[in-house]
Amino acid sequence: MAWVETASRHFTARHDEGDAGEVQSVLDLLEETRERLLERFPSVPADVEVVIHGSDAQLAVAQPVVPLVRRLTAPAARRYVVGWPARGTVHVLAPRLLERHASNVAESREMERLAPAALYTQLVVGHNNPHLPPPFRLGTLVRGIRWAWLVHGAAQWFSGQTAHARAAIGRRLREGRPPAFPPGLADAPLLGGTVVDLVAREEGEEAAVRLACRLPARGPRAGLVEVFGGRPLRHTEAAWRAHLARVVGGR
Repeated sequence: MAWVETASRHFTARHDEGDAGEVQSVLDLLEETRERLLERFPSVPADVEVVIHGSDAQLAVAQPVVPLVRRLTAPAARRYVVGWPARGTVHVLAPRLLERHASNVAESREMERLAPAALYTQLVVGHNNPHLPPPFRLGTLVRGIRWAWLVHGAAQWFSGQTAHARAAIGRRLREGRPPAFPPGLADAPLLGGTVVDLVAREEGEEAAVRLACRLPARGPRAGLVEVFGGRPLRHTEAAWRAHLARVVGGR
């Protein structure tokens, strides 16, 4: 099937001709997300290309890292690994495929719908924080792994995905060992947003923006002590686990 382009004010989408009817909804979502992030972050990328893939295989060929990341991610979150941000570009599955990836829970469908916004938010974070990816260079890749909970968490929270993660978080807490704090690489794509949510709730949204834009010098654990005003990490961990319980309980 032929590739075609559809443009909005700040985004250009390349996609299969057969997906043209759904592409405008993706561009509308991205324009709304851009406008919202521009009110919170110092700046956003000027022009972004969105490559909308018509199959999982097509996405894997274009971005071979996606199947690898999916395998490394906790089972409860694998269905939400549906794209990849690169320099000035977002690769993501077409809306019809995002819907197929979702479970039969309405929250899951909303998380999938917001996936393009989350991937774009990763671009915005990397644009404002040269120490984090994208772009993926050796230094940013190493820090991106070390700070995976922040890379994914900022993308989730500022895109709105975290508000719809209750069911997936509940599944994660029922499966396997309790998650580490801060969440490790396998849990970052699902639980990272809950850490940023806790920062925003207790310290304010501006604190969450500062954390995303400027990494604390002494690393993730010391950084979490710093962002919560010097509170010992064990107390913040207890607050986070209580927050997870509230999220799952719908409170």
